[in-house]
Amino acid sequence: MNKKITVSAPAKLNLFLHITGQREDGYHLLQTVFQFLDYADSIELTRREDSSINRLSNLAGVPADDDLVVKAAQLLQSHCNCSLGVDISVEKVLPMGGGLGGGSSNAASVLVGLNHLWGCGLSQKELMQLGVQLGADVPVFIFAQSAWAEGVGERLEAIDLPEKWFLVLKPQINVSTAKVFANSQLRRDCSTITIRDFLTGQTDNVCEAPVREMYPEVDQALIELAQFGESKLTGTGACVFAAFDNKEQAEKAFSELSEKWDGFIAKGMNQTPLKEFF
Repeated sequence: MNKKITVSAPAKLNLFLHITGQREDGYHLLQTVFQFLDYADSIELTRREDSSINRLSNLAGVPADDDLVVKAAQLLQSHCNCSLGVDISVEKVLPMGGGLGGGSSNAASVLVGLNHLWGCGLSQKELMQLGVQLGADVPVFIFAQSAWAEGVGERLEAIDLPEKWFLVLKPQINVSTAKVFANSQLRRDCSTITIRDFLTGQTDNVCEAPVREMYPEVDQALIELAQFGESKLTGTGACVFAAFDNKEQAEKAFSELSEKWDGFIAKGMNQTPLKEFF
């Protein structure tokens, strides 16, 4: 058995986001489509023969005990009563507070990678059930394929999407998801729609209006990106994106925006590298 593996932790986009209600425990019920990108953090996991879990890389503003990669390792270790440990090193490219799912993706990749490295033997479904304890978006990253999502994001159905090219702009701010969901202007009573409705153009993100009002930088990024394609907010932001049919179109748009905005170009993918573990 390998002592060391490297796992990819890709970004996601929400191609639309509707809130259809709220549970008694405060969690919002939603509908969304998750699109993965070939733009990812890289996580190196080195098995330890003792039970120590160590984060070797630093994440600005996030103590190790609060980092989802550490919490994921601790959760799996406890769940499986595993006596092994791990050294975790994360090479980050995904921004925090960007709506790209970086923390959730990291947690999912650690769960999947350590399940293999420690020989825990959990199934994909069992890992997804475990992952939801770390965050509502964690299961879809373990699912490892583009998905239609409902509930709090844990009810998933595979969906094949056109693997377009995306230009993603990253305003230099962190959007607080908690503040967005606490905003009185956030619409929480969307009618449920079907996949067919989505495919025929119902692609609003209900978080966009309050985020644009609360964060002028996001509003400006959406305005400027809209010159080149239909600009959208992913999740609660701060990142915004537009889809293009080919890489050249995305590069042309970015060449005109890159002096003012940080960002990247990535290709959509229907399956992520984590799929290889199942």
